[in-house]
Amino acid sequence: MTELDWDKIDEVALALLSLTRDEHGRVWKGLSWDVTDRLFEKGWIDDPKSNAKSVYLTEEGIEAAERFLAQHFEKESPGN
Repeated sequence: MTELDWDKIDEVALALLSLTRDEHGRVWKGLSWDVTDRLFEKGWIDDPKSNAKSVYLTEEGIEAAERFLAQHFEKESPGN
């Protein structure tokens, strides 16, 4: 894998956190339930509706995550 642009990843992480923001600016440290439900419906994670604070990526989810990381967050080479 090539080098990732962690600044872009941080920006997206902040944007995702903001989806759970209340009127006082407080956010949950995890993803919105709506987001995890959609990821489950796409077959990328196991069922998020449990007492566990984590979920497993499916094989398809692992492949998609690697593809999305490369597609959205690889650093551009100098001169591009």
